[in-house]
Amino acid sequence: MTYRIVILPAAQRQMVALDRDMQRRIDIKIRALADTPRPSGVVKMAGAENQWRLRVGDWRVLYAIIDRELVVLIVKLDHRREIYR
Repeated sequence: MTYRIVILPAAQRQMVALDRDMQRRIDIKIRALADTPRPSGVVKMAGAENQWRLRVGDWRVLYAIIDRELVVLIVKLDHRREIYR
């Protein structure tokens, strides 16, 4: 079962602002979520019903999994010191 990846506009803008190498690294990790939306190393966010965190170096990708629609929704992408504010 392959999930569809949907990136919200705010996360897309942040992705475009990154340097090419970091864009590539994050893109590879996000694409892998289509096959395995809950890989080892991701953390379910405390206090959030359906939000997960993916680490890519110093950057974090916050996403939600909608199993009934087979969608991984990329909600936010930011540096680790800014993501939780």
